Amino acid sequence: MSEVDSDEAQLEMEEFPDGDEELFEQTYIPNYGTMPGEQEQLATDLGPYNKEATYLFGPKSRLLTAKGAGFMSKYMVEFDGNEDSVFFADGQRRIDFVLVYEEELKKPGDKKKMRAILSRKRKRAFFQANLKASGLQIEATRSVLDHSCIFLKLHAPWELLCRHAETLHIKLPLHSNDMKQRTSRFNCITKIFSVNEDKIPPEPEYFTAPFEMEHINSFQTADRESFFPPATRSRIVKYILNRCEYKKGNSRKFGITKLLDSKTYSAAYPLHDCKFNQKSSDPSCHNDRYLLYEEWAHPRNFYKLQPLDLIRKYFGEKIGIYFAWLGFYTGMLAIAGFVGLVCFIFGILTLDRNTWSQEVCDPAIGGLMIMCPQCDGECTYWRLNITCQSSRKLSIFDNYGTLVYAVFMGIWVTVFLEFWKRQQAELEYEWDTVELEQEEPRRPEYEAKCTIPRRNPITQEEELVPYSACGRCMRIVCGGGTVLFWISLIIASVVAIIVYRLAVFFEFSANLRKAIDDDLEPLKEYLTPQMATSVTASIINFLFIMILNMLYERVAIWITNFELPRTQTDYENSLTVKMFLFQFVNYYSSCFYIAFFKGKIVGYPGKPIYWLGRFRNEECDPGGCLVELSTQLLVIMGGKAIWNNVQEVLIPWLKNLIARCRKKSEEKLPRWEQDYQLQSIPKLGLFYEYLEMVIQFGFATIFVASFPLAPLLALINNVIEIRVDAWKITTQFRRILAAKAQDIGAWLPILHGVAVFAAVTNALIIAFTSDMIPRLVYYWALSVQPFGEHSSPTMRGYINTTLSVFRVTDFSNVSKPINHPSWFDPETDTTCRYRDLRYPPGHPLQYEHSLYFWHVMAAKLAFIIIMEHVVFTVSFLVSYWIPDVPTHIKEQIKRESYLTQKLLHERNITGWHKKMAATSKNLIKNPMSLTSTDMDV
Repeated sequence: MSEVDSDEAQLEMEEFPDGDEELFEQTYIPNYGTMPGEQEQLATDLGPYNKEATYLFGPKSRLLTAKGAGFMSKYMVEFDGNEDSVFFADGQRRIDFVLVYEEELKKPGDKKKMRAILSRKRKRAFFQANLKASGLQIEATRSVLDHSCIFLKLHAPWELLCRHAETLHIKLPLHSNDMKQRTSRFNCITKIFSVNEDKIPPEPEYFTAPFEMEHINSFQTADRESFFPPATRSRIVKYILNRCEYKKGNSRKFGITKLLDSKTYSAAYPLHDCKFNQKSSDPSCHNDRYLLYEEWAHPRNFYKLQPLDLIRKYFGEKIGIYFAWLGFYTGMLAIAGFVGLVCFIFGILTLDRNTWSQEVCDPAIGGLMIMCPQCDGECTYWRLNITCQSSRKLSIFDNYGTLVYAVFMGIWVTVFLEFWKRQQAELEYEWDTVELEQEEPRRPEYEAKCTIPRRNPITQEEELVPYSACGRCMRIVCGGGTVLFWISLIIASVVAIIVYRLAVFFEFSANLRKAIDDDLEPLKEYLTPQMATSVTASIINFLFIMILNMLYERVAIWITNFELPRTQTDYENSLTVKMFLFQFVNYYSSCFYIAFFKGKIVGYPGKPIYWLGRFRNEECDPGGCLVELSTQLLVIMGGKAIWNNVQEVLIPWLKNLIARCRKKSEEKLPRWEQDYQLQSIPKLGLFYEYLEMVIQFGFATIFVASFPLAPLLALINNVIEIRVDAWKITTQFRRILAAKAQDIGAWLPILHGVAVFAAVTNALIIAFTSDMIPRLVYYWALSVQPFGEHSSPTMRGYINTTLSVFRVTDFSNVSKPINHPSWFDPETDTTCRYRDLRYPPGHPLQYEHSLYFWHVMAAKLAFIIIMEHVVFTVSFLVSYWIPDVPTHIKEQIKRESYLTQKLLHERNITGWHKKMAATSKNLIKNPMSLTSTDMDV
């Protein structure tokens, strides 16, 4: 039983003890927030006190039995048939929020169930009374489809909005923006991709300031209806709901979140303004949802820019900043994807001119090279040219174009992040989130636990905090230890996959070619033991990733809740770090194994190295592990994209479809009931969208040297992702509550970390995973005299030089192959070849690393140092030359500060100066006529 459940059970036992049968027969009158004058009528209808009417909170509040409950229906407003209305029945007061609950039937004899029902009714009654006391107006309506379902519509009047706007430091229009707006030089190009301004006109620009009630006349309050946009109104109402008590005498029992968790209310949400595919019949409706669907979420708009201001206006800054970042990232991927495609085409065009690949496929070279067995006993000798196809595929990715592309991507990442900072700074100013950190209120869950007094070092006043310094350290240590434990589980799963690879490769090597029948004969060249092992291990690894993700998700949320962060931003940042660390290890660990460990520590045929003393370490294909790394990336990226789309799109769509089929009716439904039938957005829905994109960013940058098409695939995915996410939140989910966000939070430093990591990883991949450096060393140094036989640099003879020789009589009894292929003659075939750079048998240092190996190793280390310094130097210069905040934004911020000072503060000072001057003159002329007002001045 959870902590919430146990608290609720204890509460029910305290309120409704065993044996109080009469209490079980009573039903509470819900507080529907009657308007002035209606309470007296309610008392008249109830009549004098009798046994069938008992008291709720003292002698003036009453309960109603089922016998007398029917008359309450007259205090519920009937649906008037206007399915587009977002107002109360009077057509004047806007519905800012909706609460939903279901009236539960009594079960005589089931005391535990009755306690729970009555407890929930009492909470609702007290909660709604407190909502009304806070200033909210409430109107109740029964469901059209299910009469046991009650909708409570909440409206915040003007005075309440003003009071809480000041509390929340909400910035509101102060003065129209009178500075000249800069126009882009590329407007003629971007106009093709821009939204239709006839349908979605640009938002008017204002200088804003935190709202102050005493200076209300300085703000643009001419139109009160539009002064507080619907998203802001809903945000203020949610602030009240989060802090309203639901149990009398207990200040820790408050907040709509707990009531939703305990099923006291079944839903709480703001309203969509209209249907997504049809304009509202109400002339006062702006039809923002319809415009967003038609001009943003519809698939035909895939090539257009996003209407970010309208997204922000309708869904709030938090959703707006996500789509702004996703759109900017996708636009930058277009550049990276194009260059990657050019690199890929270059690899295809140079395929037939690739000398080392031709040598592998040549029957006179690769066809005569006998390769040593790659496992003990069951594996046998094989000819090099059977890897012809994999060598040709490898040459598409492992070429000089990839080297240039890896350096380009190291610089691209820096340019992307620097220009995003500029874009983010513009949005912070335009969306009034520059000083959000000082404005953000504390989380209700944090406030509920504040019991320990502490002196604030800033204000020098005593305040309550939820834990001491020692308690905070203990929470952090506990959370960190749990994260490390789960990361160790991932490492254990990777070790299990490695053991699987070693074990199954042995079986595939012994039996795969025997199992291929005549129908699969064309695939024989492609279906090698290495390829079969790689593909099956990749699929199993992907399943492990998904399972561990689902388990760790709950653990990470529990740890973050236990740490009790102060604000919602702190909460999300803490959860972000935990989830990303886990996901980073979970998704990338297998790729790192293939890139940097597989085939690197294998020994040589006469003295192989074993895992756990039993499994012989697996080797790479003679062409290297780059093809296998590309396969792993493709499986994980593709599988992840399919899984996410099924989870995010298909499941909500099916749930909504099933709900519509179950409640199919020809009756018109009000706006609030239409929205109730939609899915509720998960609490961390946006968090997972960010996580998905950042993990993808890692795949597109960290391993780009092995798979240049990764940015292009990411681009295609993101073009679809933007429209899918837009379609999802516009059509399938209830309206998301508008929330403030200054930036993308902890994701920005994470992206910076990934960028640095990507530069290092790509340098290591080119140096140690690809054969780029050995080929360059051979071409420029070892192919020509005095080391080689050629007069000019060439790649001819590269394969023969890079495959070492092993004498078959030097096999140990364990490693010696049991069976020989029909073409193998033990009398004449006395040696085999293997992938390494070692001295041949008969040499004084036989089977030791050769001088070529050390030349190559020195070249690899030099390349890593040079590439990292080039990338980091250029990145530093780019970040230095590109300021984080554009000049015109700095000017507008200064102008706004000046106007705020002038209109809100200097005006007051000027007024006081005038009063003081008038009072002084009056005092000089007639000292005895000093009034009390003059005395105050």
